[in-house]
Formats: sequence, structure tokens, C-alpha cells
Amino acid sequence: MVRQHVLPFKLESTNDTMTSQAGLVLFGEFLHSLDLKREIDRAFGIPGRGAGYPASAYVLPLLLMLNGGGRSLSDLRMIARDKGLLSLLGIEAIPSTDAFGRWLRRMGGKGPGLSALERVIDRVVTVLGKRLRRRRRKAGGAPVREVTLDIDASQIVAEKKKAHWTYKGEKGYMPLVGHVRELSGMVVHEEFRDGNVSPGTGHVPFLKDCLRRLPDEVRVTRFRADSASYQAEVFNLCFEKGIRFVVGADLDAAVRAAIGMIPDTAWRPYRDGHIAETVHTMNKTHNAFRLIVVRKRVQGSLPGLPTEPPSFETRYKVLATNHKEIPEWVLDWYNQRGDDSENRIKELKIGFGMERMPSGETKANALFFRIGVLAYNLFLLFRGQILSDAFDRAQIQTVRWQVYQVAGKVVRHAGALLLRVADDLLPFFQALRERSYRLMCQQRVT
Repeated sequence: MVRQHVLPFKLESTNDTMTSQAGLVLFGEFLHSLDLKREIDRAFGIPGRGAGYPASAYVLPLLLMLNGGGRSLSDLRMIARDKGLLSLLGIEAIPSTDAFGRWLRRMGGKGPGLSALERVIDRVVTVLGKRLRRRRRKAGGAPVREVTLDIDASQIVAEKKKAHWTYKGEKGYMPLVGHVRELSGMVVHEEFRDGNVSPGTGHVPFLKDCLRRLPDEVRVTRFRADSASYQAEVFNLCFEKGIRFVVGADLDAAVRAAIGMIPDTAWRPYRDGHIAETVHTMNKTHNAFRLIVVRKRVQGSLPGLPTEPPSFETRYKVLATNHKEIPEWVLDWYNQRGDDSENRIKELKIGFGMERMPSGETKANALFFRIGVLAYNLFLLFRGQILSDAFDRAQIQTVRWQVYQVAGKVVRHAGALLLRVADDLLPFFQALRERSYRLMCQQRVT
């Protein structure tokens, strides 16, 4: 027989129960240690007569799928076909993809889905806060009590019939997301919005919701946001709550007039430009605040098309703040939101499949997005409390490649299930299981 393959090996089938995601079992066991199934079903309530599966039968497979690398409801089939994974996690059956779509529409519409998931996320944030404080005390440091809140709106492009045009000229959605840097960048609150909703809409109610969702022992003392939060009501709330803010300022007529009043002697060199500051107020603000201004001269013509003589224009970057530190420090601290907020949202969208929505119904997509936020937060908790320090800043792609995507063989021996992995991985897997067990015991005590 003529050989019809490239490499000299043969293929054979096996009846052994295998899993290509043995490490994802460890994440599933971690969810069990949090008693997440009971938390979800308690938040959603008992399904009505004839409603079929409880809420956890939908949410838990979605959490596994999103952490494992799935990006759409059709990818749930990969979880459903992994009999080794399901048997180890004690999952007897997974609803069909059509059933998932109907459940999202039902729970996101008239059902309790959004409010129920909100309570589950609040519970996860509380657990993380307690764990971080306990870890800091063991390390001899002060517990986390004062935190930084970053908020930002981010576009999700979606060619859905009912989706609206965003200010960027594309159809989709514009969710608003709030992160807390000191809680591993965890999302404490989010609002899924239609694309035609201005990014600056409803920031004060959103901020109040963020403050309310933090653990009792934790207080927001610092706030950062882009120019969408340049609002008198936002500044008044920060002054009232004793929050130090740094917010990108709009270059409106009043701000430009304030810049024009800065004397030439007040400008000093800063990197490739100059920096200065002035005091400013808005019509409805109760207190004055500082404007930190950076100006740079840039050539106005396009590259390769020089003008004679070259034309230059002055560009400004302006920050509004009530911080007392020097302007250079304020600017550097504000620029850190690129990692603390913008990159976190990028990880949520790209790493957890939230850059695409499964439904034409906005409320169903809002529920799916909130499940994605829960998956992201649980990953942060798993990474910080279960994985070793080597993964302290690892992104989800790294954890998938090095932990989740490990082959394993599932066998039953003497009435017990066994997961067999490579010899060099066994101590690592055992250590992670022990940490999940300790976390479960601590949860029961508290």
C-alpha cells in the first residue's frame, strides 16, 4: 500500500475517556470551592415549572467556555463533547446552543438575569477583597483599604439589525466599565449600552454604583477617567466623597481661555514640550480645581509633503485634578490608566470573547457581557489565589497555553475517578488542588 501521509506515524481510535483541557478542570474545581453553583441558583431563584435547567446549568458552562478560549455560543459544543471534563466536574448535561440563546433572551429581557448576576459579581468582589487583605496581613503589610477607580467606555462593533451607530461611525454597543486597580484590576461594575448612547451619559449614577459595590472595608480615594467624565456633577461628587480625581479635560472655549491666561514664565520644559498649570472652575462646580496643561509643537503638513516654510501648530493635553502633587507626577499617574484600565478592557474583550455579541437583542447581549465580566473576574481571582506567583501578571492566553490546555486521561478505579496527567505536571496540579481546598475551608469559616 502506498503511503499517504507525511510523517511516519499511524492513527488509531480509542475508547478511553480523554480530555484536552485537564487544566480547565482545576478552574472548575476552583468554582466549586467558591460554591458558585449555589450562589448562581440562589441569585436567579428556582426555575418555574417546565422551565427546565437551573441558571447554573447555563452560567457555569459559559464560564468554562470563555475561560477555555471559546468565543461564541457554538463553541459550547467543545465543552459538551469533552466527556472527561464533564465527568470530573460532575456536569451531567449541557443545554443545546439554541437553548442558551433562548435563555439569554429570556433572562436578559423580562427575567432576573442582570440583577442576579450583579449579586454574584458582588460576591466575587467581596471574596477577592477579603483574600487580598488576608494575604497582605500575612506578608506583614497593611491591608488594602484605599483603592483607585478607573472608568472607561469601549466600543463593541456588531452588525446587528437593532444595533445603533456609535460616535466612531460603526454599528454596535458602548459599554461603560469600572476597574479597581488594587483589586487586581477587577471589574466592580459595568453598564452595557447601545452604541448611540454618549460615553459621557450617566457618569454620576455609574460612579455611585461602583462605590456601593465595593466591600465595606474598602473606600475609593482616587479616580481616573478620560474627557467623557469632564462634568461638574462628577467633580462635585468627588469633592463630596473626598476622592482625588484626574480627568481628561475638554478643550472647550473656557479651557482655552484659561490656557491663554497662563503667563509665558509659568511654562517649563517637559519631555518634548512644555508643562504648566492654572486654576479653573465650571459654572456648576462647587469648588475650583487645577488644570495641568502640556503643550507641544507639531508640524502640520502630512509626511512627505513639506511646506515652505514649514507650518507648525500647538497641541494641548489638559487634565483636571484636585491632586496636590506636582504636575509631572499627576500626568505620569494619569498615564498609568493605559495599563490599569484600557488594557484591562482589551483583555476582557479580546481574551474573553466580548468583542462579539451572540444575539440581535440588546438585553440578551447585556446578559452575555455581564457573564463575560464574571468570567474575567473569576480568572483574576483564580490567578491571584490559586496559581503560583509565576502567573501573577499572566494574561488569559498564557494560562490557557500553560495550564488549561493539558491532555489528561480519565479512568475509573475502585469506584473513584482518576485524572492522569504527565509526570512533570502532577506536583503542579496537586498544589493547585490543595489551594482550592484551603480556599473552600476558609470560605466556610467566614
